[in-house]
Amino acid sequence: MDISTAIGNITEQEADAIVLNLFEGVVTPGGATGVVDQVLNGQISALIAGGDFTGKFKQTSILYPASGITAPRIILIGLGKQEDFSIDRVRLASAVVTKEAEQRGVKHLATIVHGGGIGGLNVADATQATVEGAVLGTYQFTTYKTGAPPTNTLEKLSVVEFDSSKQTDIETGAQAGQHIAEGVCLARNLGNAPGNDLPPSVLAEQVTEMAASVGLSYEIFDEHRIQSEGMGALSAVGQGSTRPPRFIILEHKGQNPEADPVILVGKGITFDTGGISLKAGDGMWDMKFDMCGAAAVIGAMQTVAKLNLPTRIIGIVAAAENMPDGNAYRPGDIIKPLGKKTVEIRSTDAEGRLALIDALAYIKRYNPTAAIDLATLTGACVTALGNDASGLMGNNNDLIQAIHQAGNRTGEIAWHLPILEGHRNQIKGDYADLKNTGGRPGGALTAGAFLEAYVDGYAWAHLDIAGTAWNNTTRPDTPIGATGVGVRLLIDYLRNLS
Repeated sequence: MDISTAIGNITEQEADAIVLNLFEGVVTPGGATGVVDQVLNGQISALIAGGDFTGKFKQTSILYPASGITAPRIILIGLGKQEDFSIDRVRLASAVVTKEAEQRGVKHLATIVHGGGIGGLNVADATQATVEGAVLGTYQFTTYKTGAPPTNTLEKLSVVEFDSSKQTDIETGAQAGQHIAEGVCLARNLGNAPGNDLPPSVLAEQVTEMAASVGLSYEIFDEHRIQSEGMGALSAVGQGSTRPPRFIILEHKGQNPEADPVILVGKGITFDTGGISLKAGDGMWDMKFDMCGAAAVIGAMQTVAKLNLPTRIIGIVAAAENMPDGNAYRPGDIIKPLGKKTVEIRSTDAEGRLALIDALAYIKRYNPTAAIDLATLTGACVTALGNDASGLMGNNNDLIQAIHQAGNRTGEIAWHLPILEGHRNQIKGDYADLKNTGGRPGGALTAGAFLEAYVDGYAWAHLDIAGTAWNNTTRPDTPIGATGVGVRLLIDYLRNLS
């Protein structure tokens, strides 16, 4: 989608439709909506008075002005009650209205900034959310659809502001919104790709192409290098597949390439059968999404490069395919990860944490100021929090609080769950130092405790995105499939470091 900004009067924009908004309960429109209402001799006020448009959140209405407006259509979007208004609602409202525009064959849409005037939001932030919503709301994954491509696609979005003093803000916000949304879309594309087309080696190839295009440096470890580095856990997970694991390193050097970095770590299980501890067949098709933590890290790193953030940031992906052939690791095996503490395998379906512990041990050499891992790690987290929040654990309260706040700002809610001594005791091994699952009670927390055991001397946070990584129902800014969750949260956190 082509994104542009303009300073001028929304009534004069040459587009297929213009977008205006209204808060719930408003009787007399103000701002740009009020200006257009006057030009139309009170048509919007009449719509309100007749009860046909109340401004309820996500409500839409279409007007076809006979004169006074250059565009042939006006799309009204309800912002809901002003006391409930937020940046997240801007994003959702923008997604709703752009989908409405697409359904009506609109190719060029001109919109005001939702919340940048009467809404009282920071103009750059509101513009960013308006653009994010537009891009994410029109996202489609059609790679494997045969036949003619969709014709009802929005091709151009113009963000229009009347006040010229806000030009820099809307330009900055629109650019950030586009880059962030593109990172989310990349994560969605990777998550939605089927396991047969995206084994670890192909994932690594796609990542290197992306990295080269945006200026990230990269290094890929093949299965031999993984073994020589001593990554016994990642090797074990991948040994049951004919398609071997990969360890991917991406680096954005920032303003000081020698600075201690922030590190993002993603679980990249490109397909998870459960291994010898085979999953039930019902729902196994969703296990292509088991690499959505890696997808989030990859999408975030692309965005980091495009935004050229000043911080040195490293992205790590531990990628493997968990299959049950004759070479697969077994329940009862004892493995030696890079982090030295030996692990007794109780379930080969608790494989993601094994891939991650080698990554968490490896990154110690960078002396990170903070490390954040993302993983579709446990069904227990879905049981605890459902599909509206990710589980958040860690060893540093400042980092946990910063991630929690980033989640609130972006609508990617991260809810803090405590790792207690009892959880650590549950994963103590009988025949090795640790066992890779502590049983059903507190399953999300014992998984977090297992990861924590391989964190050595740096601030660390863990996001269990098992409940948020993909949708089985359509939402305004996300169709069925991979959500790209984590990209916007991570970028918000990283930008606030600056």
